[in-house]
Amino acid sequence: MKDKIISKASDLFLKLGFKSVTMDDIAGEMCISKKTIYKYFCNKEILIEESTEMVHKTVHEVINTIVAKDHNAIEENFEIRKMFKEMFKVADTSPLYQLKKHYPEIYQKVMSRELDQCNMCFTQNIQKGIQQDLYRKDLNVETYVKFYYSLIFSIKENTISERDATKLELQALEYHTRAMATLKGIAELEKQLLKTNT
Repeated sequence: MKDKIISKASDLFLKLGFKSVTMDDIAGEMCISKKTIYKYFCNKEILIEESTEMVHKTVHEVINTIVAKDHNAIEENFEIRKMFKEMFKVADTSPLYQLKKHYPEIYQKVMSRELDQCNMCFTQNIQKGIQQDLYRKDLNVETYVKFYYSLIFSIKENTISERDATKLELQALEYHTRAMATLKGIAELEKQLLKTNT
């Protein structure tokens, strides 16, 4: 039951916002009493924490599945972006923006969790791209990882509309890729952009 509550709460939080969804809403959606929810979660903050943890795990499981498909490094980034777009398309307001505004302590926990995971993903992607001759060999990988991380999370936490955030993220991905790409990489980027816009 606990996992079902977390799952339903995650859906509602992403769809309607962390602030606006109440324990009554979750109970009503699940046709259970509010008392049942409080049996597992003594307050809404704890439920939000557990929900964000579940979303984090799901996101990174899907990322690992995409990476395992062995796309080239640039296509891999576009596939990951597509997954995020699909996953959060129901949200009107950017979930990270809401967390930062209404639950700053939970937001800090989420960000410290994301930092390590994302840095590892970005580093592996850049190293893979260098090996595939899509990214330049003279890159300072650590610096480019920091640049991209700062860019993406700045968009996510400062853009209210999820739709606007999605558009900006595509532009950030293009910017990031162009900055690193070889001529072969630019050709692959153009191919991916064409696929995205059709």
